[in-house]
Amino acid sequence: MRFGHRAAAGFATLLLPLAGMVGLASPAQAATSATATFTKTQDWGSGFGGQWTVKNTGDTTISSWTVEWDFPSGTSVTSAWDADVTSAGNHWTAKNKNWNGTLNPGASISFGFNGAGPGSPSNCKINGGSCDGGPTVPGDTAPSAPGTPTASDITNTSVKLSWSAATDDKGVKNYDVLRGGTKVATVTGTTYSDTGLTAGTDYSYTVQARDTADQTGPASGSVAVRTTGGGGTDPQPGSKVNLGYFTEWGVYGRNYHVKNLVTSGSASKITHINYAFGNVKNGQCVLDDAYAATDKAYTADQSVSGTADTWDQPLRGNFNQLRQLKAKYPHIKVLYSFGGWTYSGGFGQAAANPAAFAKSCKAVVEDPRWADVFDGIDIDWEYPNACGLTCDTSGAASFRNLMSALRTEFGSNYLITAAITADGSEGGKIDAADYGGAAQYLDWYNVMTYDYFGAWDKTGPTAPHSPLTSYSGIPKAGFNSADAIAKLKAKGVPASKLLLGIGFYGRGWTGVTQAAPGGTATGAAPGTYEAGIEDYKILKTACPATGTIGGTAYAHCGTNWWSYDTPATIGTKMTWAKNQGLGGAFFWEFSGDTSNGELVGAISNGLK
Repeated sequence: MRFGHRAAAGFATLLLPLAGMVGLASPAQAATSATATFTKTQDWGSGFGGQWTVKNTGDTTISSWTVEWDFPSGTSVTSAWDADVTSAGNHWTAKNKNWNGTLNPGASISFGFNGAGPGSPSNCKINGGSCDGGPTVPGDTAPSAPGTPTASDITNTSVKLSWSAATDDKGVKNYDVLRGGTKVATVTGTTYSDTGLTAGTDYSYTVQARDTADQTGPASGSVAVRTTGGGGTDPQPGSKVNLGYFTEWGVYGRNYHVKNLVTSGSASKITHINYAFGNVKNGQCVLDDAYAATDKAYTADQSVSGTADTWDQPLRGNFNQLRQLKAKYPHIKVLYSFGGWTYSGGFGQAAANPAAFAKSCKAVVEDPRWADVFDGIDIDWEYPNACGLTCDTSGAASFRNLMSALRTEFGSNYLITAAITADGSEGGKIDAADYGGAAQYLDWYNVMTYDYFGAWDKTGPTAPHSPLTSYSGIPKAGFNSADAIAKLKAKGVPASKLLLGIGFYGRGWTGVTQAAPGGTATGAAPGTYEAGIEDYKILKTACPATGTIGGTAYAHCGTNWWSYDTPATIGTKMTWAKNQGLGGAFFWEFSGDTSNGELVGAISNGLK
């Protein structure tokens, strides 16, 4: 990157919570515990079919059962079977028949009814206790919800959960740990290690407290966990990658946060996110801005989950928001990207000891505080054996050796990718490193097919910064997407391992009198954050496109001349990418798009 950093019909099962007390239940009744679960089996608009299932969850036999619930006004039972159902106003009671009242431990029985009206049951009780298995005791309130669990020590098959204690007027006895809504353990402390999990799998955990009378309180907030490993290699056969870069520093001046991916609709359209950037210091991968990545607190309205961060939770910041995003959109994979224009200077030292570099990277990516967030690693080395912000002289084989070491260290279950030069000129940057040899170790290359031309040549000539194809008068041969992709293919890189790059920004000059490309200029056009560069979301209205050249739009307004991609030119580029058999596309970066994700949508639609 060139940037500075850089229930209708069907089944809908509902476990109903306690919300009230009818009749008395003593603590002694808790030993004979039971649950009642309601299922709507049919729905025909004006009415529905319902079924209750009563289960003995205790260790002694139940000789009879009574289920009670409330219906909203206008909803009623019209007929019932396998239970005697009566009502008093909106309160309904079902008692066992003389032949189905006895339930041995672990046994269950169901009864059904037809209902009229649109409502669903609430305030459920079984034998005077909570339908979720806890009793109610007059004068003894149920416990509060525990704190939302945090996950740590995540491995391929296990995770450690920790939470802040619940409160209760008579004292908390223990906690139920629920995985995906199903209880997996009851513990007396505020930690639990869940084992026997599957590698590379998403899980969700909540916790609820029980008091000394065995009353259960409300469940905590949920935490999403993804076990390490098991990621497989993407893309799957026939699928196309739509990957976007999310910048760590964007949470500051740009005020762009992970939740913007949700509100813009982009999260449902992308497949992968590269989190940019981790730094490379002393030949090792390191976390860059810890505040933005792991510590910045989000309020409920700012967070993806709608839950506010607390001062004592172990992980906040972008990483926690990405964790919440993956829980909401399980199809998204996240890679930790290291390097970029500013931080590539450390790769030369890394190339001197590839194994040590790879080990350091894995330690960062698999840090137990956020191991579930990342599915792989992306290397943005600008540029191996060539010059970017600094010049590298580590040799043509260094890039291949580094990629080999990463694959050896991370194994086959992690995604390993690299953003690489798109210099298709003879003897240019693609020729400087062994990209063909390194391809065997990588899932794909992000080919940076943008930033070919810009106002670093302050007098011009004006030219589109991301031409798809060459054109008459292009300032430098080989500086276009088609030539770069062709050269990489010729070096043995499979087309399916090449992603076409799209910039969500324009590059421009000022002092330009000629509308067509090739004009002279006096310097960089003014930009919001940096002269010579501006987001698409600004340019689309501030300087609308007036023409296209080489498959990319350009605009001339006043004395300013800009080039940038539009939904139309992105559509053309995606068609070209599919015809070339490419693995998909990627873009730099989310915050340049409109608030409704116009460009992300154009890529998504174009790749279908």
